[in-house]
Amino acid sequence: MKPSTSLPALLAVLIAGCASGPPFIDVMQPEALSMATRRAQFEMTCPAATATVLSRETLQPVSFRFGVERAEYTIGAAGCGKRATYVVMCPDNGSGCFAGGGRTEIQ
Repeated sequence: MKPSTSLPALLAVLIAGCASGPPFIDVMQPEALSMATRRAQFEMTCPAATATVLSRETLQPVSFRFGVERAEYTIGAAGCGKRATYVVMCPDNGSGCFAGGGRTEIQ
């Protein structure tokens, strides 16, 4: 009896099943940018404040047994004559992002 599934079709299914989505750092960037924007708007008392990603990198866990990979973004925000920078961390464990202390400058 001949199997009903051909080898090329089976390989195509296996390859498609192993394909992954975009890198974690790309997936989390909109959330990190949104978090920094909201924080800047609040701290600057400026609803018009906007933010942009200045740099980003993926940080590996502290050890192999403990910790998770993290995406770290340095984000600059400006509005209402003020500027600030924020470091936003997004752990790859589904807990969401958090913005570290910022540095605000009044122009």
